[in-house]
Amino acid sequence: MFTVVRLTSDQILENATGVGAPPQTWPRGELAVDVLHKFVYGFTTGAIADALAARDGVGPGQRHAAVRPGRHSDVGPLHAAAAHVLPARRG
Repeated sequence: MFTVVRLTSDQILENATGVGAPPQTWPRGELAVDVLHKFVYGFTTGAIADALAARDGVGPGQRHAAVRPGRHSDVGPLHAAAAHVLPARRG
């Protein structure tokens, strides 16, 4: 997803400022290199962000999801004390 956002924002900024041309006018080789570079950038950024997020363990969103697995509209925010403790799993 990040790669698509990166490509889109890049094109919007280039075309809005007048320094870029629409991608459909680029030579195929230049377009392939640009997309490949942005894919590598997006993949690397995502991998590093995932690694950094995982080293702190379970986050508040995962704790909240553990309260009642599945999609439910009636599960409100966790209380402050519960936000720091993973609830016991129910069988």
